[in-house]
This record gives sequence, C-alpha cells and structure tokens, in this order.
Amino acid sequence: MNASFPPNQSPPSFWRSKPGIALGMLLVIALFYLAREHYGHISQLLPYAILLLCPLLHLFGHHHGGHSHHGETGDTPKEGKRG
Repeated sequence: MNASFPPNQSPPSFWRSKPGIALGMLLVIALFYLAREHYGHISQLLPYAILLLCPLLHLFGHHHGGHSHHGETGDTPKEGKRG
C-alpha cells in the first residue's frame, strides 16, 4: 500500500492500524491467560509491587501543574477587604 500523505501530516502509528489493534488485543488476551495460570505466583508478589509503586509515584507523579508559583502563598488579603 502506497498511500500519499500531505507534507504536514504523518502516517498513523502502527498501534492505530488494523494489524496493530489486532496485535494489541491478542497481547491482552495472552496476558489475561498468563495471569490466570500463574495467579498463585502473582498474588505473592502484589505486596512488593505496591511497596515499589509508592516511590515510583513520588518520583514520576509530581510533574503535574500547580508547582510553578513557589514564591506566592495566596494568603495576601485583597485591597478594600478587611477580615
């Protein structure tokens, strides 16, 4: 298949194509059956996975907005209003 795309538009990614979606569905089914067969082993690792997840969330989870105004407190009273 030789599809032509406009110069400013790139071709869709593999995972958005029909073979990519089919491969993704097969991977999900295979992981489901693998997890079912080895549930006894996986269930013993869950507490360790949760403990490992905590520091990873602290390292990678603080990249959201709201940390750009470190010097401002927001507690300053507005003019004309008295508490």
